[in-house]
Amino acid sequence: MTTNDPAVMDEMLRTARNVAVVGMSDKPARASHNIGRYLGDHGYHVLPVNPMLREVLGKPCYPDLDAAQAAAREQTGAGIDLVNVFRASEFVPAIVDDVIRLGIPYLWLQDEVVHEEAIARARAAGVKCVQNDCIFRQHARLISDL
Repeated sequence: MTTNDPAVMDEMLRTARNVAVVGMSDKPARASHNIGRYLGDHGYHVLPVNPMLREVLGKPCYPDLDAAQAAAREQTGAGIDLVNVFRASEFVPAIVDDVIRLGIPYLWLQDEVVHEEAIARARAAGVKCVQNDCIFRQHARLISDL
């Protein structure tokens, strides 16, 4: 398995502003819900993506990355910087297709989300990637090092 580059993780966390959370839940017990909230509380503009929901944490929830990208541009004047994925590994190739097509520079797959072929394809297209790691854990480490 490919290892994650700590310098790339730090770059993502320091430079990304608009974060699409794919698979974000409206259930407070879910990691995606809590991590989405955490990111919002730490200065990121969070765009929940889940076709089954209309709203999460008082924010509109988008059915797909296309809708989230349009919303990010409308709301901030810039597109999505980072896609944080809380979906099963078998959904990663389609997400990578969208990330590449939309020109999103960063892709982060949460703990236990791994797809070597899709990540290799994303990296070949210039997308910086992390897989099988928790953005909350890495962000907490980063801010504790400051």
